[in-house]
Amino acid sequence: MYYPKIYQKFIKRYPDLFESFKALGHQCRNAGPIPEKYQNLIKLGIAIGGDSRGAVMSGTRKALQSGASPEEIFHTVLLSLTTTGFPNMMGAMALVDEVIRSTSIDGREKDR
Repeated sequence: MYYPKIYQKFIKRYPDLFESFKALGHQCRNAGPIPEKYQNLIKLGIAIGGDSRGAVMSGTRKALQSGASPEEIFHTVLLSLTTTGFPNMMGAMALVDEVIRSTSIDGREKDR
């Protein structure tokens, strides 16, 4: 999986904090019955609503890796239109498209 350089630096600089954050994420994911694919689509929707470029791109990668199709991911983006507005939805659409175009069929990131 692709990790931005700033993310990699954070992990090296604050390994204990990162491990605690990662453990909290695992606990949240395991706290209920929603399958991973749908968790990732939900988290993508939250990232879109939060207008978070990095989270939208990461969420798209995670959704692809958990078996979501590009059509399901684009539908998730479209669902944000009436809640977050057209400009925000279009920005998310561009980010999702960028990730999908840079990802091979097996869900791995193409060489950057």
